[in-house]
Parts: sequence; C-alpha cells; structure tokens
Amino acid sequence: MAKVKSLFNVEGTLGEVTFYKNESEYYIRSKGGVSKNRILNDPAFARTRENLTEFGNSATSGKMLRRSIVSLMNDAKDNRVSSRLTQVMSRVKNEDLTSPRGERNVATGILTPLGKSRLKGFNFNKKAVLESVLQAAFTLNTTTGEVSIPDLIPIQQLESPEGATHVEFSAGFLNLDFETGDKDLQLSNFVNLAIDATVSTVTLTPLGVPAGTGQDFYFLKAAFFQEINAVQYPLNNGAFNTLQLIEVI
Repeated sequence: MAKVKSLFNVEGTLGEVTFYKNESEYYIRSKGGVSKNRILNDPAFARTRENLTEFGNSATSGKMLRRSIVSLMNDAKDNRVSSRLTQVMSRVKNEDLTSPRGERNVATGILTPLGKSRLKGFNFNKKAVLESVLQAAFTLNTTTGEVSIPDLIPIQQLESPEGATHVEFSAGFLNLDFETGDKDLQLSNFVNLAIDATVSTVTLTPLGVPAGTGQDFYFLKAAFFQEINAVQYPLNNGAFNTLQLIEVI
C-alpha cells in the first residue's frame, strides 16, 4: 500500500489498481483478491458467506438505529459513527446464543443483558464523550424517559468548547424493534442555559412513552452555542456536541 501524491484526488479501480481514501489521505493498492462469484458459490467460502451475512445484519441494525434518531444525531456525530456503531452491533450480535452460525442477529442478541450492555454508553460523537463534557450526575426515569440533572453549575460542571456562551440539553426516548424495523421516538423539551455560575436543575421530559414491542433506548444530548447580539448560533456546526445512549432496556 502506498500514498498517492498527485495533482488529482482519485478514488476507484483502474485496471488492476485501486485508489481509495482513508481519513484525509489517498492510497493505492493492487486490486487482487478472490472473485465475487467464487465467494458466493464456492463451498470453500461457506464460512465467509456466513460472516458476510452476519456483518450485513450488524450494519443494517446500526443504520436502523441511526435513522431512528436522526433528529437528535444530525448535529452530534463524528464522521466514523456508522462504522463504529456497526462494530458495536457486531458485538451485540455475538450475544445471540441460539441462532445457527451465519444467522446470528442483533434482534436476538439485544434481548440479553450482555447484549444491552454492549450498546449502552455509546457516544455518537467520539470527539465529545458525554462523561468528559458533562461532569455532573444525572438520573433517568426509565418509565417516563425523564432525565434530571440536579443543581447544575454550567461554568464548573461542563467542559465547554472555546467560544461557547450557552448550552442546550435535550433527551430522547426510543422504542425500536430490530426485527421488524418498527420505531417510535419521543423527544423531550429543550433546556437552554447560559454557561455561567447560576445553579439550575435541568429536567428533560419526553412528550410521551413511545409505542412498540421492541427495546427501549434512552438518549441525553448537550449542544453548544455562541450568542452574538441576542442570537444564538451553533458552535462550529455541532462539532463539540455530545450525544450518548445512556440506557437500554
């Protein structure tokens, strides 16, 4: 594998050579590999096909979760969230101890305590991990989805990015069935606070309890703003916003 140094940024395959981008760098490698037809039909690749099927289920499940909370995640994610979530979903799938090899799936794995624990605590923006941003205790009512942050002092208990003058908290309560794709997301009120020494109790209550027979997922989000002439602007397009899946039931 080698880096591409050229006036042109190229991605794709040209003859026996493949050009691709990793992060901000462009690389080149020989095409090589086993043909798609052989992988799909050769008995020698039966295990490979099983792995591909299970990987596809993990990727689809991750996509399902992301799309279910797009209104929350849109300004609180990093550019690798899709691949990171797929990796976690693969661990959840591994907790499926009943399905045959090649048919293990997230819908079954998430029913187990360990499967739920694999997903709990996932941060959608790895550049802003909730525990680093919010240095205050909070409580969750799993029946209503209400999140409370008592006696918060923003200037002391928030790791605020430079230039931020305000923070806005919100929460989400989702019911998602990975087998059927049925979903219902209930969002909370927004609590907007100046980043100063004022003591406030933040109470975030979803509009209702989501309907469905899937699993319950609970989210907490903090977004930062800069106020200029009485108008609040998102800080750096949300690069410092944090969103975490705080509980799975």
